[in-house]
Amino acid sequence: MRIIVYTGKGGVGKTSVAAATAARLAKEGRRTLIMSTDAAHSLSDSVGAQLGGDPVSIAPRLWGQEIDSLKETEKHWGEVRQWLTSLMNWAELNDVTNEEMLVFPGLEELFSLMQLKRHAMSGDYDCIVVDCAPTGETLRLLSYPNVLHWWIEKIFPYQRRLAKVARPVAKMVSGLELPNDNVMNKIETFVRELEDMQKLMLDPDMTSIRLVVNAEKMVIAEARRAFTYLCLFGFNTDAVVINRILPKEAATGYWTEWHSIQEKYEREIEASFLPLPILRIPMMQTEVAGLTMLERMGEAAFAERIASDVLHRGKIQDIRKEEDGYVLDLSIPFVNKDDLQLSQKGDELTVQAGPYKRKVLLPRVLMGRDIEGARFTERKLSIRFGGKSDE
Repeated sequence: MRIIVYTGKGGVGKTSVAAATAARLAKEGRRTLIMSTDAAHSLSDSVGAQLGGDPVSIAPRLWGQEIDSLKETEKHWGEVRQWLTSLMNWAELNDVTNEEMLVFPGLEELFSLMQLKRHAMSGDYDCIVVDCAPTGETLRLLSYPNVLHWWIEKIFPYQRRLAKVARPVAKMVSGLELPNDNVMNKIETFVRELEDMQKLMLDPDMTSIRLVVNAEKMVIAEARRAFTYLCLFGFNTDAVVINRILPKEAATGYWTEWHSIQEKYEREIEASFLPLPILRIPMMQTEVAGLTMLERMGEAAFAERIASDVLHRGKIQDIRKEEDGYVLDLSIPFVNKDDLQLSQKGDELTVQAGPYKRKVLLPRVLMGRDIEGARFTERKLSIRFGGKSDE
């Protein structure tokens, strides 16, 4: 079983790349499901078939699904939502806009993503390709399981006991109905299932994250930040896909300047994400829609590679907490120690290795901390950060 998750800044062609990968996998003989968890579904348009909330056959060994987030929300959150509705009514907060408050931000995407576990355990598929929400939404989801696990382990048992004791008193005194055992059980079941889903996604032999980018400044900056956070949460990113590369023919005439800009940013992408494999997809001659164009796109992306392979193993970045601060480990192979230079400006760390520079956007935990030292051993640069600079 392989799970391949595609994410990237909105507009980079993430859905097309995910669909092209799925078409390639099916051609390789793998039973493949391409599923979209993005609230703004465009997968049906990409594959040229009408998809729904359940898997639909698209071609031999290829199925597609656009998950109905409302249906999944009702399935996982229905009883909790009913109780929250009664709470709103008790508080006389009956404005229609309050309906939006009954599902916390990010939960709908999580409910959609939880179908991943069901499909992975079903045995119906060899590969699942996930067209995930844009990077900002995806990164927000990654923090939920850790937060909810802490709450369910540390706080939930006390709240549950308190609710059981206070329920009859609250109803008698104020008419407020505290959450019953069914509501509490639903919350706990949801969190446990979420943890199981996260275990699948954290298994580097099963799951790979692939970042889709265009050769543009703002897209690259967001991809760097996404890569830092994916590493921080322990997810295995095994490739970066550069989409819509202008062909050599564009080096003259109207597109000359754009071609030069793209070449510059291609080099920056290579330097930033080394040693991750960089997959390149040219600007296709016609609109990418339908299986024929998706198969051409997949052939361009993977060439001699097998799409289902784990294209890279091992963390490129890792953050460790130590007694007196934090250590950021960066994997930088094929470089001499004397060629390494470090500089820091705000939340951006620049690592120069000979003629190449790699920019790392620091996660929140390292912002405002000063570099106290660094050492390079076994192709790994370890940078020590101390206390806050304003302390």
